[in-house]
Amino acid sequence: MSAPQLDDEHRGEEILAVFDTAFGELLAADPAAFRVKFRKMAASAFAFYRGTACLFHHDLDREVPRGTGRTYHGPYLDERTSRVWVHGDLHAENFGTYMDSTGRLVFNVNDFDEAYVGPFTWDLKRFAASVALIGYAKALSDGQISELVRVYAEAYRERVHALATGAKSDEVPPFTLDTAEGPLLDVLRDARSLTRFGLLDSMTEIRDFERRFAPGGGSVELDAATRYKVLDAFDGYLETLPESSLTRPDSYRVKDVVGRRGIGIGSAGLPSYNILLEGNSDALENDVVIYIKQGQTPAVSRHITDPAIREYFRHEGHRTVISQRALQAHADPWLGWTELDGAGQLVAEVSPYAVDLDWDDIDDPEEIAEVVADLGRTTATMHAAADDQSGESLVPFSTERAIDAAIAADEEGFAPLLVDFAHAYGARARADHQIFVDLFRNGRIPGL
Repeated sequence: MSAPQLDDEHRGEEILAVFDTAFGELLAADPAAFRVKFRKMAASAFAFYRGTACLFHHDLDREVPRGTGRTYHGPYLDERTSRVWVHGDLHAENFGTYMDSTGRLVFNVNDFDEAYVGPFTWDLKRFAASVALIGYAKALSDGQISELVRVYAEAYRERVHALATGAKSDEVPPFTLDTAEGPLLDVLRDARSLTRFGLLDSMTEIRDFERRFAPGGGSVELDAATRYKVLDAFDGYLETLPESSLTRPDSYRVKDVVGRRGIGIGSAGLPSYNILLEGNSDALENDVVIYIKQGQTPAVSRHITDPAIREYFRHEGHRTVISQRALQAHADPWLGWTELDGAGQLVAEVSPYAVDLDWDDIDDPEEIAEVVADLGRTTATMHAAADDQSGESLVPFSTERAIDAAIAADEEGFAPLLVDFAHAYGARARADHQIFVDLFRNGRIPGL
């Protein structure tokens, strides 16, 4: 894309309008949370980019002509590839570890709050621009950044083709302790060194021979009425768990409930609660912490008009969970949804084994290229997981075959498309970051 030719004043007004649509109600309800969010976003162009999926998709929507409302016309997009299950916020820091339902530590895409159904290229463009921002921050040349994006594109292309042509599972294995290398293996080893007891020790204490949440640390004691509402929502959540998820009835026994403050850049202003459960045995070290968090409207959904997609989801909590189950093989067995105060809620475990990929110490261009290639393969596997084999009827075709065929029609143009976009939007995001900082520090953001 070419950077929009807007002067700073007009672009600032555009940014404020997008923010009002995306954040307006939440900001009005909790301005303090957004002051924290925006200060984090002010720290760097990448932090700003992380917090503005709404602006990114607004810009993409403006440059891609609409078709019938069901399909976006653009490079590599057709009736099928424009309605693939997408992550929605696929930047270079949204990858990390989790323990899947089989007890295996896996490195994969994480954070599915923005997941929806739309053009597969939107995920790739969002990731490519994030590589440009990271590369710029690490003082890499434009040529080096171009090469990194090419590496990502080629790894994605290669893995999609392998999956589309029936590669066996041992030919395209997930990234685990047995298969990962380099920084990905380091992250998995870090996750393996963590323990459930360590997580519980940081959040809870033993009182009268029973575990309870410890005061402080962002926890908020609930009044009786709120506690009752949260427990009622918890009962509704239990009905959404797969039958195979948990086999021990006591696993569902609630020990304690608290509210939470201090959640991250993407969830400012959203109510959140933690619930302490018995776990799979009477032993106190096996207790489980789950969280209930209000689902948010995904940025992609504001630019996809197909009613069949919108009407598929009961609410944003249901959408987040269904999307994660579709995109992530063997998802968290505690993953489910519920409603609270009329709003859809996401429910999942506060995992003791979650470690995010940290780019701070990944500086050598060759090492960065190896990581980026692995993330390209991970992205392809994610897109391929959510199709006619995922158990959901919204995407009733093989996404890997559809994407493979679309790229095959113009192999030569695929990587250059992402390279050009990465440079153009990276420059746009850096300029937008400075505009945003000036708006924020000069009191130009309404409600703050």
